[in-house]
Amino acid sequence: MLKPVTSLYVHVPFCASKCSYCAFYSHASDGGTVNRYVDALVRELEMVADDLEPTTIFFGGGTPSILNLRQWERVLQAMDRLGLTGADEWTVECNPATLSLEKAKLLRDGGVNRISMGVQSLNADLLERLGRVHSRAMVFKSYDNLRAAGFERINLDLMFAIPSQTIEVWLSTLRETVELEPEHLSCYEVIYEQDTPLYEQLQAGEFDVQEDLACDMFEALTEFAGEHGFHQYEVANFARHTGTPEFEIPSEACRHNVNYWRGGDYHGLGPGATGYVRGVRTTNIANTQSYCELVEKGERAICLEEELISLKRAGETAAFGLRMNAGWPFAEFQRKTGFDLRDEWGEEMERLMEQGNAIIESNHFRLTPQGLRFADAAASSFLR
Repeated sequence: MLKPVTSLYVHVPFCASKCSYCAFYSHASDGGTVNRYVDALVRELEMVADDLEPTTIFFGGGTPSILNLRQWERVLQAMDRLGLTGADEWTVECNPATLSLEKAKLLRDGGVNRISMGVQSLNADLLERLGRVHSRAMVFKSYDNLRAAGFERINLDLMFAIPSQTIEVWLSTLRETVELEPEHLSCYEVIYEQDTPLYEQLQAGEFDVQEDLACDMFEALTEFAGEHGFHQYEVANFARHTGTPEFEIPSEACRHNVNYWRGGDYHGLGPGATGYVRGVRTTNIANTQSYCELVEKGERAICLEEELISLKRAGETAAFGLRMNAGWPFAEFQRKTGFDLRDEWGEEMERLMEQGNAIIESNHFRLTPQGLRFADAAASSFLR
């Protein structure tokens, strides 16, 4: 008998408006489409429920908090009926503009125990530049709503290297954010994805990428976070820790994402969602109407299914795991993939160490602080 999958990702594709930097599958919502999506999602949950015993759940988007109370009630009731509640960690992404106290209480009572709120900046001009629909005031109000509803695990998303952002403004945002006392911070450098308004502005010469300033902001972030009790455990993620003083992953880390980075299985539901289960990667169709039509016929909305050869999957697992500060313990990597990191990627490891981007320490291979700054480039050499 197959062991059930313990992680579930659900994609909610709706947003009030499309942010200027966003390349994820998302679009504006209307009541009829959202209701149809919720019905389809419940059907898809029913299709995979027997293969799920989730310890981590993550509702991402898009903007999951854009669902209204009735729509969330429908989702939460289905999750409960199917025996999918009670996860150790259940995260829902929220926009400060779409999170009332009533909605926060509904989510908490329904079993959600962690919120990831997309703040991005506390500077009004930068929020406008990013196309965000919320204000500074909404951030503080929504944060208070979450605490009042009983949430004890809150992540705040921030962005740096935004066009026209100065290091002084960045540090001011960090100071105000830390004063709220969240348990977790996710801090991302702006990436200019094709087919986004921000990329088009860059191509039109409206601003230049300032790589040196971005490096300074990243260094300021890691220093500031460490001084205020946040432990960096992945390139962009910082968490508080309580418990034993010796640890690789802080207690408030996002366990769902750690499962990704450590090459674990997960089911991915909703339009555009990807999943990885027992050596097979799946991708759902990135079109909400087509997704609904297929699921309404009793079919999974999978448009791409790829069975990964073991070495290719091991290379991806190595690359993702190196985004974490702990890197890869050699024994754990071999147990997870069946390959010895030193045998298959010895040359790549040696090259990174010669560049000062990686070290071997206590039977771990990990990136140095310099290597973490450019983790994607460093880890790409492990892909087969």
